[in-house]
Amino acid sequence: MRAIDAKHFWLEARFERREGWDAEAYPFNLPAVRWTETLVFHPKVTFLVGENGAGKSTLVEALAVAWGFNPEGGSTGMQFQTRGSHSPLHKFVRPVRGRARAKDGYFLRAESFFNAASYIEQVGVRGYGDTDLHAQSHGESFFALFEHRFRGQGLYILDEPEAALSPSRQLSFLVRMHELIEGGSQFIIATHSPIILGYPDATLYQVSDHGLETVTYEDTEHYQVTRAFLNRRESMLKTLLEP
Repeated sequence: MRAIDAKHFWLEARFERREGWDAEAYPFNLPAVRWTETLVFHPKVTFLVGENGAGKSTLVEALAVAWGFNPEGGSTGMQFQTRGSHSPLHKFVRPVRGRARAKDGYFLRAESFFNAASYIEQVGVRGYGDTDLHAQSHGESFFALFEHRFRGQGLYILDEPEAALSPSRQLSFLVRMHELIEGGSQFIIATHSPIILGYPDATLYQVSDHGLETVTYEDTEHYQVTRAFLNRRESMLKTLLEP
């Protein structure tokens, strides 16, 4: 299969300050939202990385809904709702799309994947492998999604895909992601995993109190903390645990 240039799927997202935008209220007061006008996407992988509460999931959710995905996850055709908790930020996101159109797409939201799997089971959606998602472990069901449902030449937006994956499975996910990218897919991923963040051809955005800024892999706190712990485990544990 000949790869297409995935940058034609989603070039950038523009945050439009229109009526209803309140810079003093959530989610517009998040620095990563308040100070960002345009978010440019890498043609292969765009990572959002940052501390809990910085706004990664809020951004990813808004991007997914603005593109046409269900807020709780799934493909664009899956329109179910368990609890409407998503923010209004998507209303102010204008996607700048390329000339080509994605043939596939999916929004994985780790915290609500159980709800998506229940919907899939109830309506009899096929394409997730031979075993029902609820009949598998959490990690197995995640990987069944990547292996069977992600068909290629698609836009895949993932919020913390590592949530159910062991380190070895995260490595397997990198292999599967690379296969899909080589086949013309584009990924936007919010993650805490230093393994997944290690993918070599990507743009990394740090989400922090300073807003949204590009960083190198080695400059992410996730890499630095993990590396320091693995290299100096005893001394770090002593510092952390001793009175």
